Amino acid sequence: MKLYEKIADDIDAAVRRGVFAAGERIPSVRQASQQYGVSIKTVLHAYGLLESRGIVETRPQSGYFVREQARTDATRDHTGPVPVVASEVDVSRLVLSTLRSIRTNAAMPLGSPYPDPTLFPWRRINQYANAIARRHTSWNLIDDLPPGNPELIRQIARRYAENGVPVDPDDIIITVGATEAINLSLQAIAKPGDTVAVESPTYYAMLHAIERMGMRALEVPTHPVDGIDIDALEALIGKQKIAACMVMPNFQNPLGFQMPDANKKRLVELLAAHEIPAIENDVYHELYFGDSRPTTLKNYDTKGLVLHCASFSKSLTASYRIGWAMPGRYREQVEKLKFLNTLTTPSVPQVAVADYLRQDGYDRHLRHVRKVYRQQARLMTAMVQRFFPSGTRTSAPQGGYVLWVELPENVDSMRLYQAALARGITIGPGYMFSTRNAFHHYIRLNYSYPWTAQTENALKTLGELVARMA
Repeated sequence: MKLYEKIADDIDAAVRRGVFAAGERIPSVRQASQQYGVSIKTVLHAYGLLESRGIVETRPQSGYFVREQARTDATRDHTGPVPVVASEVDVSRLVLSTLRSIRTNAAMPLGSPYPDPTLFPWRRINQYANAIARRHTSWNLIDDLPPGNPELIRQIARRYAENGVPVDPDDIIITVGATEAINLSLQAIAKPGDTVAVESPTYYAMLHAIERMGMRALEVPTHPVDGIDIDALEALIGKQKIAACMVMPNFQNPLGFQMPDANKKRLVELLAAHEIPAIENDVYHELYFGDSRPTTLKNYDTKGLVLHCASFSKSLTASYRIGWAMPGRYREQVEKLKFLNTLTTPSVPQVAVADYLRQDGYDRHLRHVRKVYRQQARLMTAMVQRFFPSGTRTSAPQGGYVLWVELPENVDSMRLYQAALARGITIGPGYMFSTRNAFHHYIRLNYSYPWTAQTENALKTLGELVARMA
């Protein structure tokens, strides 16, 4: 098959799955050229082939649009063998205490896990929600039973398709944020007492899911640039039974790295060879600092073993808690668990977000957010290096909004947390990101909030506290 024929077939399949609806514009020639890494001439050949098939039509000075035609739903076999089937987890008390302190006495939120809400178009989304509420005096709950609102699902699938990830809308299940997606995914593939491999350090929401279900966490060394140590993971797989692997390949919290594509591919192949499912937490996927959206583990998944989880909470609105799962071969189990656990995700927020994605400038909003985060990441890194004592090191985030800081080894992050809180400053102590107290002299800082004189003074105060403790 020639390259232009493959591109045409990919778009043809996306249209038939309903990712691009009749009358909607498909990616521009320039976008497709960048997405597929081919010349504009090749894309024009592909689009010409689609025209000849009657799939799309060209409109002068507007681009290529899907022609009116019947949609054929693709069916998937979601069945498959579930693998039969470290340390106990207890970090929830510390995390809850830390999160409560963030809202105490208007403390400086350097320890917050949440992005600055003032960057979000929440007023616009609320307008959509209010309009929906006025249009519908009553709501049929049946309409939004799992997998969720069809138009929202289609908009999510479309965004993936526009970024080079061919996704069948039927694979997507709407959840209450990414946290529910992760919990449902883990519940679908493992049972109490099982061992789950995680990055070290790892985002505490992953540890919460493991703790909640009575499982055990196996921490795998993780490089601040390359991601989880695949050689170490392979050695561990050879020594003990691992039921699942939970990772954040893109802009991992707290390290902020973007795992190289070669490593993503190798990780998926290693786990697939042992029939070990991978839960991919990709909540920061839209918050990249580079020129293009990063690939995901799902890009390399040929066996349906990657359960991809994401949400709009970090990029659009945190208050509506709209997330989703693409569970691969475990789709039926996850959908059933969604129904048993929470029945549905609230309807109005789903429709409001779908309306915003369809009618407003989500990409323009994201470009602004990325620019702000990129600038503030550099600024906070420079200020930490300026105000903190010798021996302090920082991560180099490639996206997201958190900075991981290594303090001199004799500085205890919990003591620092208490001392900072007494001065109206919150931080994320390293104890939250491991079950083994392996990061007692690390802290996580949030740089999403507006940079002010108060922010700079807070970092200066933190530096003075660290210097005294060191």
